[in-house]
Amino acid sequence: MRNPIFNTEITRLLNIAHPLLCGGLGPGVSDGAYVAAVVNAGGMGFIVSSGYDNPEDFEAELATCRNRVGDKGFGVNLYISRIAGGVERVLDLLPLLSRYGVTCVETAGASPAEIIPRLKEMGITVLHKIPALRYIATAERVGADAVIVVGQECGGHPGIYMIGSIVQAALAPFETRLPTIAAGGFATGRQLVAALAMGNGAILMGSRMMVAEELWINQKFKEFVVSADGTESVVAKKAFRDNHRILDNDTAKAILQLEAEGVTDFDTYRPHFTGKLTRAHYQSGDPSRGTFDWGHSIAFANRIATVEEIFDEIIDDAVKARDRLAELALPTDGGRA
Repeated sequence: MRNPIFNTEITRLLNIAHPLLCGGLGPGVSDGAYVAAVVNAGGMGFIVSSGYDNPEDFEAELATCRNRVGDKGFGVNLYISRIAGGVERVLDLLPLLSRYGVTCVETAGASPAEIIPRLKEMGITVLHKIPALRYIATAERVGADAVIVVGQECGGHPGIYMIGSIVQAALAPFETRLPTIAAGGFATGRQLVAALAMGNGAILMGSRMMVAEELWINQKFKEFVVSADGTESVVAKKAFRDNHRILDNDTAKAILQLEAEGVTDFDTYRPHFTGKLTRAHYQSGDPSRGTFDWGHSIAFANRIATVEEIFDEIIDDAVKARDRLAELALPTDGGRA
């Protein structure tokens, strides 16, 4: 792990070396081994609780991560479904978080208002993910410790307003008293420096990390990611006001065809959105079927490397960007031309 270069409100809040967070990847992609690699490289990662079919499998990943990180903290992604029972399913998992010493969570989906008090009792830091600035007040009201602000470039769920990260990352720090984390398209050190200059405390990456060696997905799939340039995504589920940026493959085309036909019965779409289908194709390396979150930052995922190597590349790039700004700065001695 590289020595720390930046000291921000987020590195202090999470007790991490670098202002680099790796968001939850699913289904089951962000497992214990990958999250441990992120933590040991000086960042913060999140095991996705909804990526497992039963609590026993989720617990096994928590145990793996705890064994590999020692006494360092690690995170869990808690997606709160809006369907009946969504909150209860998350609450049932909280004893496991306590048992394995989870130190922070990334909440997304429905409001975490019923969950945050329990998390605070357990001493867990809450980072609430929002797709638009209009939701910042909610994050404050429910007691989040920091806000992850996601721009429309992100893979997965960019929200319905589709505002770009360059706008939201510049506005968010001045819209809330909470520390902010910029997400959606961020993948390089120069972008990290820009996000910090705009007032954010860290960046969060997802698609950029799909080439990490520690991920269990098939090597052929990672090679496909390397060959891509970030233009391969489409936004599906607009009919349900639940925008989802995914790889434009056979599954995506089938979904978009249903939308074009005006189909609004979600049961018709359900076979295309099953985690089992997507997981199977991650395993086989065939990207033609499945709903793969596919953000624009795929453009920067240009080689397969370990998490630590990716982080080192980002930090080196950040140092160059910082030094370039110092070189461009004019003297501040009050002199006149």
